This record gives sequence, C-alpha cells and structure tokens, in this order.
Amino acid sequence: MKKLPFLVLLVVLVFACGTPKTVKESRKVIKGYWSLDDIAYSEKGTFTVKLLNDTSRECFTGSSWRFIPNNNTGVYNIDNSNCPSGDRNFIFDIQEMNPETGLYDFLLKPTSEKNKSENNVGFRLRLAQLNDTSMKWEQTVSLDGKPFTITMRFSKISD
Repeated sequence: MKKLPFLVLLVVLVFACGTPKTVKESRKVIKGYWSLDDIAYSEKGTFTVKLLNDTSRECFTGSSWRFIPNNNTGVYNIDNSNCPSGDRNFIFDIQEMNPETGLYDFLLKPTSEKNKSENNVGFRLRLAQLNDTSMKWEQTVSLDGKPFTITMRFSKISD
C-alpha cells in the first residue's frame, strides 16, 4: 500500500513531462503540402535578404513545402527559372509556447537528403498562426541594431 502514492506520483510526472496537447495538435495540422505565398518585411524599403541562408524572397515566394511530422522532416522546392531551383530537405520541431510572446517557437534546420546537417545551423522562427488552411511564421533579425521582422505566409494545398 505504501507503494501506491509513489506510483501515482510517477504517473503524474510522466504525463507532466510529455508533449503538450497543443503541440501534438499543431503537428497534425502542419502535416501535408503547403505553398509559401507571401513574404513581407516590417520595414519599408529595398532589402537584400537571404532567407534560411538559401536564397532571396523572390525565389522563395511560390515555393512548395511538405511537412512530415511523424519524423519531423520535410522538404521545400524552389521552382523558379531565375533562381537556384530544386528540393531542399530540413528537419523541424514545434516547441512549447514562449511565455514572453505567447507564440510557439518553430525550429527549422536544413539537412541533406539523409537528414544530416552539414553545418549544424538552424533557424528559430515564431509559429504566429496555424490552422487547417493557413500558417504564418515570423523571424526577427537585427538591422542596423534594430529589430527587423520577416513574415512568411503559407496556404495549405493538401494533406
């Protein structure tokens, strides 16, 4: 009988340390094929930005993305004759809500086809909005010592 309180405490700890329900639901919603429809900047002007250490805003606009949450992998495809085209692989993770912003952190790391990172560089984005039809990422970087936010809007193509 003395073991019962210990067992109850153990069960509570296991469930408390598990993946939050909202993160699990987000993984279900993100699964599938998406189109990156729009990329906007928080400041007016002309900027040369290399997104995800890959290519320009013009090249990323219209790219297609696939998220496979059961193994946290994905691939996006740049299909623009004026850009370095082709598939790019990545791994991703949706993390718990950031208490400072109220938004979820989204980590994305470019990889090889075998999901190996060549330089171990990843990107922290805010998953500002996610539902069955649309998704919005925000990334804040520094420009002349001031915050500069890049907003990426996606629409869902299919599951």
